[in-house]
Amino acid sequence: MNQRNLLASLALILFISACSEPKEKQTDQADFSAKAKELAQEFIIVDGHVDLPYRMEQGGFMVQQKVLNVSVDAADGNFDYPRAKAGGLDAPFMSIYIPSQYQYIDGYAKKFADSLITMTKQLANTYPDQFAMAYSPADVEANFKAGKISLPMGMENGAPVEDDITLVEEFQKKGIRYITLTHGKDNKISDSSYDTTRTHGGLSEYGKQVVAEMNRVGIMVDISHVSDDTFWQVMELSTAPVIASHSSARKFTPGFERNMGDDMIKALGENDGVIMINFGSSFLDGEYRARRAEYDEHVINWLAERELSKNDPEAVAYLEEYTKQNDPWSNVEKVADHIDHVVKLTGGTDNVGIGSDFDGVGDSLPTGLKDVSMYPNLIEELLERGYSEEDIAKICYKNVFRVWNKVEEVAANS
Repeated sequence: MNQRNLLASLALILFISACSEPKEKQTDQADFSAKAKELAQEFIIVDGHVDLPYRMEQGGFMVQQKVLNVSVDAADGNFDYPRAKAGGLDAPFMSIYIPSQYQYIDGYAKKFADSLITMTKQLANTYPDQFAMAYSPADVEANFKAGKISLPMGMENGAPVEDDITLVEEFQKKGIRYITLTHGKDNKISDSSYDTTRTHGGLSEYGKQVVAEMNRVGIMVDISHVSDDTFWQVMELSTAPVIASHSSARKFTPGFERNMGDDMIKALGENDGVIMINFGSSFLDGEYRARRAEYDEHVINWLAERELSKNDPEAVAYLEEYTKQNDPWSNVEKVADHIDHVVKLTGGTDNVGIGSDFDGVGDSLPTGLKDVSMYPNLIEELLERGYSEEDIAKICYKNVFRVWNKVEEVAANS
C-alpha cells in the first residue's frame, strides 16, 4: 500500500471512530451502572455515621421500649433493611448521639447513651436474621458472609464519659468503637467547631486523658465536630490513627469550620487516618443554603397563594416539575468532588471513606443519594472518573478497617 492509500485508510478509520464515539460512551455509561451495582454487592460498604438510634428514640423507644421495625420498608427515614441490602450497605455505624443540652444535666448524658446502646442491641436481637452487632472488622466480615447487616456503634458526643475516666473503658466494653469528642457545644473533653466560646482552647486537661484512654482501650478517636485547635492537639497526642466519621472538605464550604481544611486533611493522611465524607448538602456546597432558602420561599408563597398543602394533587404535580427545574440540593457529583479533593491532597485513595449522616441531616441529602439504597450511584460516578475497583474497595471499607484494626493493635500493645 502506497503512502497516499495508507493515509486515506487511516483517515477513514479515524472518521469511523469519531462517528461511533457517542455510542461507545453511552455503552460505557450503561456498563458503569451495572458494574457499580455489582461492586456494591461484592464489596463491604461501611458508613461511618447513620443516626437510626436517635430516630428510633424520637419514635418513643424510651417510653415504649420497642424498636422501629426497620427489617421491612420504613420509608419515613433514610435507613431500613430492604433499602440497605439494595444499596449494598453492610456496616452502618449506629450513632449513639447525645444532644448537647443533655450534658448540662448531671448523669443524664450517660443515661441517654446507655438507652441508645440498649436499643441498638435490641434491634439486632429482635431481627436476628437481618441484623447483628459488630465489634471488630472480623465481626463485620462474618456478618457479611451470613448476609446480615452489621451494627457497629460510635458515640457522637463524649459527654457521657462525664468526668470519670473509667467510663471510657466501660463504654468500650458495651460496644462503642469510636467517640466523637464533642458535638454542638464545648463539653468537658474539648471545644466544638460550632461553639465560639472556646472554653479550653482545644482539649481540656481531662480531654487529653480521655484521648490517651481511648488509645489504651481501643476506641477510635473521632474528630468530626471538634474545633481546629482540638484537632491539632489530638494529632499530637494520639498514638493511633484517628477518623472524621462524617465530615467533608472545607474547600467547598468556605468558613464552615465543621468541615476539614486542606492542611487538616493532609495531616490526617500523614496520621494514616480517614475522613468519611458527609452527604448533607450544606457540607458539600457553600451555595446550598442560599439556593434552598430561595426554593423554600417560592414553595411557601406558591402554596399560600393557592391555599394548598404539599399533599394536594395540584401541589404535588407542580412541585415535582418545579424541583426538576430548580433543584436546590447538591448531587452525587459533588460528593465525588470531595473524594477527588481528599485524594489529591493525600496522594491516593487511602484516607477517604463514606460517612453519610443518613437520618441525621434532614431534608438536605443530595439528589441521587437520598437514602441507603443509592450507594451504587456514587460508585458509578467514581468509576466514570477512573477510580479502580481497588480504589473503590478502599473507600467502601478497607480504609476504615485499616484504622479500626490499627487502633485495636495499639490497644493490645498498651
